[in-house]
Amino acid sequence: MKNTAVEVFLLLAADVLNKKRIKMMKEFVQHGNTSCYEHSVAVAYYCLYLDMRFGIGCSRKELVRGALLHDYFLYDWHEKDPGHRLHGFSHPKTAYKNAKADFNITVKEGEIIRKHMFPLVPLPPVCRESILVSLVDKYCSVLETFFSAPYLNAPFAAV
Repeated sequence: MKNTAVEVFLLLAADVLNKKRIKMMKEFVQHGNTSCYEHSVAVAYYCLYLDMRFGIGCSRKELVRGALLHDYFLYDWHEKDPGHRLHGFSHPKTAYKNAKADFNITVKEGEIIRKHMFPLVPLPPVCRESILVSLVDKYCSVLETFFSAPYLNAPFAAV
């Protein structure tokens, strides 16, 4: 019997989603009404779904982990704070630093996190996983900006 994308996602994401600090992402708004946690889960799930559906050939564990941690910056970027002024350019570095501190991340997971904001960050993503996360991140950001509850009936909504 073939596993569904949600089942595979839950297996691959468990070690990240069970960490205490990852839950902090629920406290911060990402875009619109969507929390940073919900955004990251959506990006990770849709990346996995696309890889499974189209046979892109990604390392699925690294894809899911990197996508879950791509916005692991752990602050509210909407607050008026001089450190948040260039958030779009700087948060990948902060997310990478936090991910390295809390998880044993691979080189590929690090690339996903550091390069997901291309072209705002100068180095382009080169591996399949980081390219996919960069593209899906932008798609999800548009959904979250223009729709009040974009993931209400999504297969991963209960995660």
